[in-house]
Amino acid sequence: MSPRPASALAFLAVIPAAGSAEAGEIACRYIIDTGAAQTMLHETKAQAEGIADTDVTGDVRLAGVSVKTLPLKVADLDGRTWNLPTPSAGVIGADALRGFVVDVAYAPCRLRLSRPGQAPRLAGRTLRLGWDLGRPTAQASVSDDAHEVSGRFVIATGGDVPVRLADDLAQAPGARETRELYPAGVWMARLPQVRFAGATGRDVAAGLMTPEGDVAGVIGGAVLAHFRLRFDFPAGRLLVQPVR
Repeated sequence: MSPRPASALAFLAVIPAAGSAEAGEIACRYIIDTGAAQTMLHETKAQAEGIADTDVTGDVRLAGVSVKTLPLKVADLDGRTWNLPTPSAGVIGADALRGFVVDVAYAPCRLRLSRPGQAPRLAGRTLRLGWDLGRPTAQASVSDDAHEVSGRFVIATGGDVPVRLADDLAQAPGARETRELYPAGVWMARLPQVRFAGATGRDVAAGLMTPEGDVAGVIGGAVLAHFRLRFDFPAGRLLVQPVR
């Protein structure tokens, strides 16, 4: 096993850029995580703003567009932000993004939101985009020399681990007793092979998760960083273009 990697690929910062109300692009300070069903505000930030409740309603504005009266959760996010290079004020989740066409790039870190039918052309492999417990999913597979697990994985742009596999599908002996492989832990196992969008990654760091919904696991930022991604939420598709 190897130590858990720093989550430097998690998006950082919502900095509005110039643009119309129909589309916008930002450099990345809140964590932008399609794998989070609900947008969350770090309780430290909330307390600084005089917010004492754990469930609030507010407007979310990013990349020149706004989502009105969105239910927000106030939570302690130290567990997922302690190893980020700069402080994070919260997590922008799929609930705030699903009405838009969302373009994601990691190097440099960029997020673009467009209204349906107004995104610039992007060539790439098209995957069917599904939903599970409010999180977008796509087809992927992981394997070792003896077993393959294929199915729907949550596509989590802010996922701090390359891959997580539901522990009821894992074949590693004794893995369920290794709590450090779970989200609160600091260790990673290795997966010999991960297949996503026609590409294959080898010897990929991986962790475990308790089963959630009907997904096989989660594909996180370190895998997704090898691609430009377009979450065309209104059309139900994910466009994936390898980074050259």
